[in-house]
Amino acid sequence: MAPGTGANSEAQLARILKSLDDDKAEDIVQVDLRGKSAMGDYMVICSGRSSRQVTAIAEKLADALKQEYGILSKIEGKEAGDWVLIDTGDVIVHVFRPEVRDFYQLEKMWLSGGATSPEPVTES
Repeated sequence: MAPGTGANSEAQLARILKSLDDDKAEDIVQVDLRGKSAMGDYMVICSGRSSRQVTAIAEKLADALKQEYGILSKIEGKEAGDWVLIDTGDVIVHVFRPEVRDFYQLEKMWLSGGATSPEPVTES
């Protein structure tokens, strides 16, 4: 469980995916890091269409996690809005503008690092 919260990593992941879907994030991918990295249990990567949307997605996600689970997320990159990282402790979320995501190719880095294939998130 996350320190000081009643939310385990699976509950956090489910809430994060719902928030991203609600805010129209695109190309949502999750990577299972359990047993592969000490930085967290899951990584979620998604895109927003503009810097404004990237920032809004990150702000709404952090607010939802604070309100529902008492999680105070660490946020980096919000000022520029090109790539925002939200660290909940158990789940790390990267929200990119599409061009920045293409440049860094974070999914490919995790594939070549021996992690299992990223799982695209399908809408229900």
